[in-house]
Amino acid sequence: MLPSLKSAVTLNDRPARAGGRKATDCQVLAMLLSLPTGLVAMGQGAYAAGPMPVSTAGTVVPVGQETHSQPENMVVHITPRPPIQVYPHANPVGQPLRMSGAENRKNGHQYDWGVFNRGNGEAAGFGPVGRYGVAPWAEDWSNLRDRKKRNDPFDVLKYIPLTRSGNVWISFSGETRLRNWFESRPQLGTQKPNDSGRFAVRNLYGADLHIGSHLRFFGQLVNADAAGWGGYGYGSTYRKRLDAQQAFAEVRWNMLGAKSGFMFGRQQFLDAPSYMLYNRETPNVPLSWDGFRAYMVWKRIRIDGWDFVQTYDSENKMFHDTENYATRLYGFNTTWAPPDFTFMGQKGYSFVDAFYIGYKLNGSAGAIAGPNNTSVTGSNTRNNFGMRWHGLAGPIEFSVGGIWQGGVFRQSGTTQARNVSAYAINSSLGYRFSDKTFNTFAGIQTDVYSGGNSNDRSGTIGTYISPFNPQTNYLDTTTYMTGSNLISFAPLIRITPFKSVSIQIKYPLFWRDSVNDPVYRSSGFYKFAGNFRGKFIGMAPQASVAWQINTHVSWTQYVSRFMTSRSLNEAGGSSGTYYQSNFVFRF
Repeated sequence: MLPSLKSAVTLNDRPARAGGRKATDCQVLAMLLSLPTGLVAMGQGAYAAGPMPVSTAGTVVPVGQETHSQPENMVVHITPRPPIQVYPHANPVGQPLRMSGAENRKNGHQYDWGVFNRGNGEAAGFGPVGRYGVAPWAEDWSNLRDRKKRNDPFDVLKYIPLTRSGNVWISFSGETRLRNWFESRPQLGTQKPNDSGRFAVRNLYGADLHIGSHLRFFGQLVNADAAGWGGYGYGSTYRKRLDAQQAFAEVRWNMLGAKSGFMFGRQQFLDAPSYMLYNRETPNVPLSWDGFRAYMVWKRIRIDGWDFVQTYDSENKMFHDTENYATRLYGFNTTWAPPDFTFMGQKGYSFVDAFYIGYKLNGSAGAIAGPNNTSVTGSNTRNNFGMRWHGLAGPIEFSVGGIWQGGVFRQSGTTQARNVSAYAINSSLGYRFSDKTFNTFAGIQTDVYSGGNSNDRSGTIGTYISPFNPQTNYLDTTTYMTGSNLISFAPLIRITPFKSVSIQIKYPLFWRDSVNDPVYRSSGFYKFAGNFRGKFIGMAPQASVAWQINTHVSWTQYVSRFMTSRSLNEAGGSSGTYYQSNFVFRF
């Protein structure tokens, strides 16, 4: 921090008269930071013996010469340290964002999407982008064509010209994540053995080939493995032989005054609220989709449409992934950026999303809960119509969204069809204090996912489902809860005591929306030994520490204690401790 402050301080180099001496930069720094000069280095290793008196005119006066020196002109230009911007939705883990102003984002390497780059860039539809993006293909490193802008050893890999003009170039990206986690009572005590400890490694390495400004090809390889003691559930979400995680072509052009594009092939998809659908970060192998996506971005409106089938992950064979036509994802999104405004004397902005997202799920993926804790398989079509309003209003950060989920369920082996009518309401509201209070953010997150009646064999299904999982740690660190038949209320506070360390404490409380529906997990629902009759599920106080060690290495740790309710304990549930650690290298 000292070099940056030092560059912001300028002094008149004219020495003081009558034996006075010129104020050194470090003495001024000591004054500005309200620290004893004895704690601040001066010059070439010299240290002051005590405090340095300061005159009302701003003159720095040596001790013992207060009555002999005359005022010295001193001009101090201080640039306030930018606030830490850590967002409750879709924030890159371990990557707190420092920016010159959320309303006018300048950091990162994102394509020029205008106002949609504000904040963490999530509103552009390609996931959040900080120094590096959740989706590497959302990064634009073409400015490194100017070698003077290269300031990192890995910049040599981010822009490699293949022609003399530099119009054809390639960029490489990479990530290696080492993750370990421990569970004293996995899955609310329903999964054995107890005291399970596991370790996982994941590698994602890609190349982005640009041919002029209108055509590019992106490819990414994935490899993942997992092991441990007392482990359970190792499968294609944790283990993966070397394969193509992404492989697509993108064409870009200007049409009707909009920056337009068409992407075809295997790719990530992140243009949905992160509390609804995300990239499956907690397990080892992220989701990928096969199909197409088209988008148009104007000054304050953008539209996006897509049609995908899920990639079928095979953990046992190399380069053997195929299309899983039993699972589809399709829809469109429109985002509007209303005019900017002023609130509490500060600038504000917001985005309004209106979207339709459809799922088609078959077999076990489309199963619903049935009578007597049975699982009823079939074809499950869900149509999600939703809206979301989110942004910053001065120091207040907010997000509120609602989804109505319709559709139809057809049970396997029968001609019976049941309609679906479910809903979800998600909100977060918080206040960001000044940087004098460690960039503190305090807020409340609330979520409601409707439940139904699993004893019904016919009639409308009222249970909302989110089959592709929200962002990691959105509901709770343990990921024992998922967005079905759930009410969540979670106060949280986040501080950034150092420029690269962010600490969050969250205290979610969980209830069932309907006592006639089971408690759901990320895949299916819980089956307890007894009958759970209560509404209150429990609470999961949790803490996380994210340390951005340097530009490329981060270390994030999570700990939680899921405390089940008395009714759930009587039904066979169990409280447990959860710990997770992620050590990540990115470039």
